[in-house]
Amino acid sequence: MPTRRAVLLGSIAAGIALNSTALHAAAPRLSQGDAALGIKESLAQGASAAITRLGRPDGFLKDQAVKILLPGNLSKLAETARKLGASKQVDALELAMNRAAEKAVVSAADIFADAVRDMSVKDALAIVRGGDDAGTQYFRRTTEDQLRERFRPIVEDATAETGVAKRYKSLSKKAGGLGGLLGGGESVDLDAYVTEKAMDGLFHYIAQEEKAIRKNPVGRGSELLQRVFGGS
Repeated sequence: MPTRRAVLLGSIAAGIALNSTALHAAAPRLSQGDAALGIKESLAQGASAAITRLGRPDGFLKDQAVKILLPGNLSKLAETARKLGASKQVDALELAMNRAAEKAVVSAADIFADAVRDMSVKDALAIVRGGDDAGTQYFRRTTEDQLRERFRPIVEDATAETGVAKRYKSLSKKAGGLGGLLGGGESVDLDAYVTEKAMDGLFHYIAQEEKAIRKNPVGRGSELLQRVFGGS
């Protein structure tokens, strides 16, 4: 029986198939329709790989490229808190933020599937002719608002479960009145911060996947990708 994650990731790939018959109708050779399908396939692969990589325990936390660190002035307060013996509180706060991001990214699958389905042939051709991350930029442009709306409540629930708000307040208190000395000590909306960082991490790895597909389509085992990106 397929896992929940397999079902979610499968929904992205399903976005390719819905209009494939129409696009192939007049395309015995590599046509604009085939190019569009190739782009859709590459984006689906990239999104699936990124979600799989990040949407698991330690997907963010143990990856230095996307690990979510404490923001701005709070990171300075954290350094002070560590010196005052509050290292466990700082670590717990960072753990909670990264766990929240890991939970949130899994929910992106159906949003990406819709973006794949809605892509026009014109959009796809622009991506083929664009830079290494043209497909990723399309994804960001068409999904960012929806992802933010989807991620935020998941992050809020996850941080509430781990008591991150309480740890944040405790950390600020532990650091004493040093906030002003360290640059203002203004309040940080951690849920909004984690939401943005979760999206940044997701798009980071979608871009990496897109570059890899463009560079080596043969390695992806897809005849269509080889035809679109391999010049055949």
